Amino acid sequence: MQVCGKILESLGRYIVLVLKVFGIIFTNPPPWALVREQMYSIAVMSLPVVAVTGFSTGMVLSAQSFFQLADKGLTGATGLMVAKAMFTEMGPILTAFMVTGRVGSAMCAELGTMNVTEQIDALRSMAVNPLRYLIAPRFIAGITALPLLTVFSNLMGLFGGFIVAVFFFKMQPNRFYDPIADHISHFDFSVGLFKALFFGILIITISCYKGMRVKGGAAGVGEATTKSVVISYSCILISNFILTLAMNLVYQYMYRTVI
Repeated sequence: MQVCGKILESLGRYIVLVLKVFGIIFTNPPPWALVREQMYSIAVMSLPVVAVTGFSTGMVLSAQSFFQLADKGLTGATGLMVAKAMFTEMGPILTAFMVTGRVGSAMCAELGTMNVTEQIDALRSMAVNPLRYLIAPRFIAGITALPLLTVFSNLMGLFGGFIVAVFFFKMQPNRFYDPIADHISHFDFSVGLFKALFFGILIITISCYKGMRVKGGAAGVGEATTKSVVISYSCILISNFILTLAMNLVYQYMYRTVI
């Protein structure tokens, strides 16, 4: 019972923090300079790892799809398989994982260090709202950067799949790209972007919440950072399943309504 009580208490505190951050963004947004700094840290500095992840994933998807479809005479669907997987699942998931490992952990450690060294208390003593100064800029930058990084990851995945299909398996370039244009809809693209936006909210808020709640010095910072990454990964995977079901049900309902 005590464990359940602590979990519910933490969940309540987390929800309150998220609501306060939303309120600050709409009523008293942070200075653009702070947001710009976080955008550079989250988006620009994450480009190399996102590029490698997307490119290698596209190569693997292309190879696996070709091998599985070759004996069925359906190798022309290789590009479609790569695009469908990258746009709806692999792109947003892997981008969120990379950002969690590179950015989320750093945010938690930074805020946790500021907390245990009483820098956050010093901000409060100077009448500076820590949520507006520390969390809101990260939140705005995170929810903006994740969809953009996901699009970049998708493009790198398609490029990696194209390289393998055309130069390794000797497919004609038009056989790789034509099915994509015919069968990938705006809905598939929107699913990935919406997931990326939601994952961005989870990553930034969980990392900042755990950092702001750190106690116990350096050991507490390390423990909180580890927990923030594990919780973020778990929430991303669970929410991905729920979002996949919900968005496809909405699409089926809208499609049947139109018909």
